[in-house]
Amino acid sequence: MDRIALSKIIAFGRHGADPGERDRPQPFHLDVVLDLDLKRPSQSDELTDTVNYAALHRSIVDLVESHSYALLERLAGAIADQLLSDARIARVAVTIAKPQLLDGATPSVTIVRERG
Repeated sequence: MDRIALSKIIAFGRHGADPGERDRPQPFHLDVVLDLDLKRPSQSDELTDTVNYAALHRSIVDLVESHSYALLERLAGAIADQLLSDARIARVAVTIAKPQLLDGATPSVTIVRERG
């Protein structure tokens, strides 16, 4: 299985379980790893045969900015579900970190999901 990774995504959203966390957007740092077969694009050199990184980035940022969840786990799950809607993707790992939260400590959650 081959892999595409998109690291150091920064998106601003309204997510959090504690009072006031959803009052205004705050930064979230995300990394995603996609496992898929890249044989075809490695031979064709055609963007349509692979996952478009710009579209991938935009869809993740849009989801973070347009939804509001109490838990990072729920946000990561929503992103994983969205990514797996692309039938070419067999497995995803989504890591979300929430900086500036715990006196300098940065909590993060990683969710791994597989097709079928």
